[in-house]
Amino acid sequence: MHSMTYDYLIVGAGFAGCVLAERLAAELGKRVLVVDRRSHIGGNAFDEKDSHGVLVHKYGPHIFHTNDDRIVRYLSRFTEWRPYEHRVKANVHGIQVPIPINRTTVNLLFGLRCTSDAEVEAFFLRERANRKEIQNSEDVVVSKVGYRLFHLLYEGYTRKQWGMEPRELAPSVCGRIPVRTNEDDRYFDDRFQLMPSEGYTAMFRRMIAHPLIELRLNTDYRNCQAEHFNRLVFTGPIDEFFDKIHGPLPYRSLRFEYRSFEQELVQPVASINYPDDEEFTRTTEFKHMTGQRHPWTTIAVEYPQADGDPYYPVPQRANLERYERYRSECLKLKTVHCLGRLASYQYYNMDQVVAQSLKLFGQLATGTAVFSPAAE
Repeated sequence: MHSMTYDYLIVGAGFAGCVLAERLAAELGKRVLVVDRRSHIGGNAFDEKDSHGVLVHKYGPHIFHTNDDRIVRYLSRFTEWRPYEHRVKANVHGIQVPIPINRTTVNLLFGLRCTSDAEVEAFFLRERANRKEIQNSEDVVVSKVGYRLFHLLYEGYTRKQWGMEPRELAPSVCGRIPVRTNEDDRYFDDRFQLMPSEGYTAMFRRMIAHPLIELRLNTDYRNCQAEHFNRLVFTGPIDEFFDKIHGPLPYRSLRFEYRSFEQELVQPVASINYPDDEEFTRTTEFKHMTGQRHPWTTIAVEYPQADGDPYYPVPQRANLERYERYRSECLKLKTVHCLGRLASYQYYNMDQVVAQSLKLFGQLATGTAVFSPAAE
């Protein structure tokens, strides 16, 4: 059997790999082999129908949101969209309050009757702890909203999610969540908040349905030695690519428990956070997001854990320094590009990964690519 020759071997069939494969094949006429060790395409954005016929996200909720119309235009080639604004509540001592914190959250938790932004701002001003320097996630929260809201909404949730105290984590972990003084209860405030109307997997399938793209699932890229390829694009964990020569890069993982009910909906919103003593951190009901009409509904209960598929890089200084050593290794290679969330050891939203892939494609097309994880 003759071995094939490919212009590119792309390792990983998630957003990073599929977007780059599509661009290389469609725009530059390159022959691309995409391999993934999982049994499906789409990476962590993979969705499928469960045994009841309910469309679920296998690796937790994925909501597409961006301010970049260029990203929406690009992905719109492969999917129709349904508008969807994500809403989250936190279950605090049996009371469900909006997250991110807004005026309603403050009124419900403290029995207040604030009716204006100014009153809520005055409340935060009274509550705030003075921090000269923001050094960690506890600092970032208490300097905005004080200790009472920190204890009620952030402390327990963060401890469960990360297996660490908020003060042990970089400011970016809790700093990503906005604080509002109005009654806006949407989780995101991006211009575009959308869901692929037939799901993510259908979108990925169209993306790589190009005659110059070959897909192999259940395949480790190390077993593709017989094939000849000019360049390799690696979208997996960067420490694995280098056999962990500088030690492992730690991740937090998740375990999902699915529960199905023969009724239209069981939750008032898509996601409910549990910052109290429960073992799990949140429950997500997918039909809110997908808009699927179905007599059954399914929720996923999320349990954070130390081991398993890599979900969240642990943002501590020592880990970021270790990552930089791997990045330096990547710079030495002349035919390898590291791309995407796992290769960059960054928590990227989906639109950021698409932007990173499009940027690398632009560099490859013009011969200006740098052989290292591409900055978004």
